[in-house]
Amino acid sequence: MFKKFAAEALGLSDIGTIVQPKDYDKVDADDYLFHEDKEKIHFLIKSKKDEYCFTNLALVHVDGDSAVSSKRTIRRYEYAQYPIGGVTIETAGTIDMDVELKFSMGDHGFSIDVRKDNLEALKDIYKALHSIGKLQQRDAIGRDHAVQSASVIGAMLKLNSANDPAAVQAHYRAVLDAMNTAVLEQHLRRDFSEVFEKYMHA
Repeated sequence: MFKKFAAEALGLSDIGTIVQPKDYDKVDADDYLFHEDKEKIHFLIKSKKDEYCFTNLALVHVDGDSAVSSKRTIRRYEYAQYPIGGVTIETAGTIDMDVELKFSMGDHGFSIDVRKDNLEALKDIYKALHSIGKLQQRDAIGRDHAVQSASVIGAMLKLNSANDPAAVQAHYRAVLDAMNTAVLEQHLRRDFSEVFEKYMHA
């Protein structure tokens, strides 16, 4: 018990290690995945307090109060709702025991300390997160263009059929359906399996 309290006081309990795929079914985060929706773990960092589970659909954060407490809070950050940015790795100095992975998801910032001998594996998640962020930016531009185009087309159709209320209604529904398809499906990727499969080398 004293060792646990000492590690907590020194901050050593927060240094994570990268969990190997063969052990994914043993971590807490696995219980909170939507396996029914084909969600799967692609990368997982575990410390005494926390688990950071990167799936094809979301980051699942098993947030612990402390290294000596069994209390956990489960937080889920869907890639479709939380754009990734500011992805950096801070490498270790001569006497440092860890390297640091930093990134944001929407307004939420993350700073994860990982054992420095895990650096090579950490580079994989760095590349994956950076790539997901770029694809999210591309999707955001596509959604903006879809909304702008729908607005212009809607105005044109309304002007051309102003004397025919039924035609206006039909055109409105058609434009709305097309915009919803563009905004909610074509330009809003939810599953990033291909990105993880490209960069993960476990």
